[in-house]
Amino acid sequence: MATFTNQATLTYNGVTVSSNITTGEMLEVLEISKTAAHSTYVPGDELTYTVSLINTGATTLNGITLTDDLGGYNFGQIGTLYPLSFIDDSLLYYVNGVLQATPTVTSGPPMSVTGLNIPAGGNAILVYRASITGFAPLQSGARIVNTVTAGTAPDTLVAASDTVTAAGVANLDITKSMSPTVVSENDTITYAFEITNTGNTAADTTVVLSDTFNPVLANITVSLDGVEMARSTQYTYDEQTGEFNTVPGAVTVPAATYTQDSSTGLITVTPGVTTLTVSGTI
Repeated sequence: MATFTNQATLTYNGVTVSSNITTGEMLEVLEISKTAAHSTYVPGDELTYTVSLINTGATTLNGITLTDDLGGYNFGQIGTLYPLSFIDDSLLYYVNGVLQATPTVTSGPPMSVTGLNIPAGGNAILVYRASITGFAPLQSGARIVNTVTAGTAPDTLVAASDTVTAAGVANLDITKSMSPTVVSENDTITYAFEITNTGNTAADTTVVLSDTFNPVLANITVSLDGVEMARSTQYTYDEQTGEFNTVPGAVTVPAATYTQDSSTGLITVTPGVTTLTVSGTI
């Protein structure tokens, strides 16, 4: 809410007298709010935002400009980094619920929309999407605070913010290799399973690794990161069918670590890695 002051002067016979100072408040007739469709994000996500503008005044508001800072934050000497990137052609613009022609959009960053008009007592809704960039923080609990402003002049701007949080999730992948690749009957063969986690949360109690070895292996030994595992309590194996399963919780995969390059600001991911090996004769 903007305030203004006013003071009068009275001049007579070379004398100037000042009145008291009156103070008033100018009610804002433009209201704004912003919400994201989801409260969390993961790398590669696209977020959908909805911005609501309401004109509580008795006259139409013309020529409004809306600006979205795309979550920009300062990063030392590099300057401002943007964890969000506006997706071109994603903007929908409604006035009193009716879809309008797309106004002029500058992708930025920051993103801006010009030429918005809101009738007296009416509203405008803008819906658009933004993608997660390589500058978005990914560690558990990290946040992107995204702010929009709208108005016709700097002293009439209204603002609204929305916060999304990095989802606490594990994101696993697995690669299987065999050594040697050419074997004879009764030879020993080793399968290695490398499990990587690019998520910000360790994977533990729910992880189960399953395989059915063909040909069936005999006299197997199983190791996790070089430490031998115990049959029955940490894994099961059927020497008739070749079916192998780890016991839930026996295999854990640490969370990834994230590093922000001091010269570029880009965030790199170093996956957490766990390796399980199974050796046996065929």
